Amino acid sequence: MIYFKDLSYSYPDGHAAIKNVNLEIKDGESIALVGANGAGKSSLFKLIVGISDIGEGSIQVDGVSVEKKTLKDIRRKVGMVFQNPDDQLFMTKVYDDVAFGPRNELLSETEVEQRVNQALEVLGIIHLKDRMPHRLSGGEKRIIAIASVLSMDPNIILFDEPTSFLDPKARRNVMETLGKLAMTKIIATHDLDMALDICDRVIILHHGSVFADGSVKDILLNEELLLNCHLELPLCMQRCKTCKN
Repeated sequence: MIYFKDLSYSYPDGHAAIKNVNLEIKDGESIALVGANGAGKSSLFKLIVGISDIGEGSIQVDGVSVEKKTLKDIRRKVGMVFQNPDDQLFMTKVYDDVAFGPRNELLSETEVEQRVNQALEVLGIIHLKDRMPHRLSGGEKRIIAIASVLSMDPNIILFDEPTSFLDPKARRNVMETLGKLAMTKIIATHDLDMALDICDRVIILHHGSVFADGSVKDILLNEELLLNCHLELPLCMQRCKTCKN
């Protein structure tokens, strides 16, 4: 569980990125974190994993406060998949990229192998383990980046725009991959069709504050609410409106 209490954060130039956020994320939820560019999605992620220091308020992950002295424990509990998989994949073989985290935890090579194979098998990509990451497609790289986080056995995974810049087939593969994961997922995204398909809760950030929080249907089918946050209905719903007209 993640608990945000009166959380605020400002950039060094004084711009308020997060403003008085109060939220509770329960175990096993699949949450879409949406908002226009600059709404605060990436800033919130950086605060959860300790990349940025909390200004005011607090974040607790499974009862542990996020602070400098607890970051090692927090990062065992919370994994993050970055928007650009090239920021996470830097080894010459897929196997070694997925093994990097467990090896850094000084696990035995036997346990590392078990972790790697399990992550690759869960995601259906065991056939890629000896490939060179830089020669894979964009969609394959995204799934390898997910595997590299999954091998750390986190309770929670944060995804930053996991379907951006993908062709339709790769996007569908990534969506199916996300759907396989049973742990708590928070997905920062502009892809509202994906959110409608695989998430059960939506949180809208607007100018750093929580503007709306509710079920996928209550939020993503409310055109007036979305327009107020500079968002649009999912494309599938826009098509439905066109057909009715």
